[in-house]
Amino acid sequence: MKLLHVDASAKREWSNSRALSRYFIDLLQAQQADLEIDYLDLTTATPAHVDEAFTIATYTPQAERTPVMQQALQASDALCARLLAADAFVFAMPMYNFSMPSVFKAFIDNIVRTDVTYRKAADGSYQGMMAAEKVLFITTRGADLRAGSPLAGMDGLTPSLRAAFGFIGVREPHFVDAQPLTFAEAEQREAALVRAKQDLAQVAQQWGRA
Repeated sequence: MKLLHVDASAKREWSNSRALSRYFIDLLQAQQADLEIDYLDLTTATPAHVDEAFTIATYTPQAERTPVMQQALQASDALCARLLAADAFVFAMPMYNFSMPSVFKAFIDNIVRTDVTYRKAADGSYQGMMAAEKVLFITTRGADLRAGSPLAGMDGLTPSLRAAFGFIGVREPHFVDAQPLTFAEAEQREAALVRAKQDLAQVAQQWGRA
């Protein structure tokens, strides 16, 4: 199994999301000795933000693209190729101001590509090309956004991820959310990380059996 592992936290080695993603990968490797990992750190290899040249090139039919257009899409093409070559995915990130880190939004903008990761069918519907069943989002949140909490309606991250990846073919992703962390007492933070690790262990077992 080939797994694409993407980290997006600016905190690097201080990051809880990175620590949790490594924890999950270690569990999975213990079950699958042949696991192949393609690792991408978006804080050191940040995709370029969409600009005019990119938007013109991506909506120009491939056969009509000039060398300049092809160059504008080269990095995005490479990211899409990595995405489509993987069988499983782990995307780890903190929540920043109720949504995703800007580096991960740039990643999404580079991989949601017409006629590459999605296409428009003859009936006008859109079909995603990313058909993987093993997709895990690991997120960390400073506050408690779980159902029933005062901030429960402030989660802009989960629906954004579901929408973007659902559009390119991901139907049933797993979400493991560690919360509350930054704005919680030490006991609450520890409990949040324990819950997340328990959830990750369950996902690793599921993937190991498949």
